[in-house]
This record gives sequence, structure tokens and C-alpha cells, in this order.
Amino acid sequence: MSAESEGRAAAERYREDHHLGYQPLGDLVTLIEQTIGADVAVLETGPDQHGMTMRHRDRGTVYIAVARTPHPMRQRSTLAHELAHVVFGDWAEEPQVDSASPAESRANAFARHLLLPLMGVRELVAAEQDRDELALLSKVVQRYLVSPPIAAIALEQVGYLDGQAKARLRVETTPRLAARFGWSDQYQAMQAESNRRRAPQQLLAWAIAGYLQNAVPVQTIATLRGLDVATVEEELTDAGLTPAELQPVWADPADLPEIDINLDELDADLGDSDAG
Repeated sequence: MSAESEGRAAAERYREDHHLGYQPLGDLVTLIEQTIGADVAVLETGPDQHGMTMRHRDRGTVYIAVARTPHPMRQRSTLAHELAHVVFGDWAEEPQVDSASPAESRANAFARHLLLPLMGVRELVAAEQDRDELALLSKVVQRYLVSPPIAAIALEQVGYLDGQAKARLRVETTPRLAARFGWSDQYQAMQAESNRRRAPQQLLAWAIAGYLQNAVPVQTIATLRGLDVATVEEELTDAGLTPAELQPVWADPADLPEIDINLDELDADLGDSDAG
């Protein structure tokens, strides 16, 4: 089976297993955390780093990290790509950086078909009244939140575009399509969201639980979220989340043990001192 076929089959199976149908996927970070239990973080990274997946050798815990970026469709593709490595169990002792390897090609195919199922594309094409290729490309990109190249490949696979049209349309950019077809506001909101740090939800929930019990300082939560302490404190207070008030526990005098104090030696010492 080819990498394309393997990736597509696994993506379709993933959607079926998690009852996702053929509809566009919303927040991928939440989807991944809730479906496979991985910890997902959006981090500040170098310009050429997109994402990575790790698994703890002993505990089996999976960690996925992606770069914060003003390119939301790219970030979604990276998240889906890293999810593929978990689905296929692509674990190795050393980091794998060969982008042309079969495992990477398979992960790319999985990401495309997960984000943009061909059945959904067929339904969208069937409802299209005219043959405005650029408008349909924009509609697919906007609805499924994928890059123009991914949308163009899918439109060719369902028979809507020929090879030449695919090559022509896949060089389009999302900002250009958004500006041309009136959804720049939506795209800019997506850019703001994808370009901010994000801590794993479970880790953040544990930190907040500790804060409410006076066991974790608010600075820890602020550091995890990449925000200043004042902003986090205000947000938590506005949500009615304040640390439990510490109540000192005083002992009842009746519960204290009796202590036998012998002052004879002290008196003797004091007496000797006076005598001197």
C-alpha cells in the first residue's frame, strides 16, 4: 500500500472512530488532547521549526509541540501531521528529520485527508452552481481551514480540477483569497490565535487546581501561559477563582501534653552565679 493510501485510510478511520463525520474540524489542539490524551503545546521556536512529537519511554505519555506562527493553516497541517506519527506509532530512539522518508510522506497524506475529507469536498463541489474555480478554492480553504495547496490537491482528486488547474491554483495564498472573497476578518482572528503560546490543558488545569489550594503560586500559571502575573490574577479573580483562605489551626490547651519542668539545676546555676 502506498503512503498516500495508508495515510488516507488511517485518516478516514480516525474520523470514523471519533465520530467526526466529514465536517470541518475545529480546534485541533483540543481534539488531539481529548481523543488520544496527548499533551499539546504551542511554543516559541526557531523560524524553521514547525513541530515535533515525543513519547516518554517509561510512562508512555505523548507530547506534541508546534510553533506559534501567523500562518494558521500551516499550524493546523503541522498538528495533523504530528498526530499521524502518534497514530502510526512512528517512534524512534533518535530524532527523525528526513522529510522525504515514507513515514513523513504517509503523515503528510494523513494530515491532508484528516483536515479535508474527499467526501466533504465532493458534497461541496456538488452544491456549487458555477465553475468559478478560484471562488470554490476560497470556499474550501475557508470552510475546512486548510492551505490552498491542500485544497487544490483535493479538488483534483475528486475530479473538479485537472492537473494544469491544480498547478495554477496551488500557488494561491490564504491571505490573498481572504482579501479577495471578503473573509479577511476571520483570517486575521485565526492568525492572532495561532501566533500565541498555549500550554497543555491538563498541565494548566493541574496548576490552577494547585493555585486554588494555595500550593502553586500564580507566577507558575503566568509562566505556563506566557502572560504577566497581574493579567492572570485578574482573569482568575473575574472567574471567581481565588485561593482557599488559609485557616490557622490552634491547639486546645487541654490537648497539650503535660511537661514536668525541674528548675532545681537552673536555681543552682543562678545561685552559683550570685555567689560569684
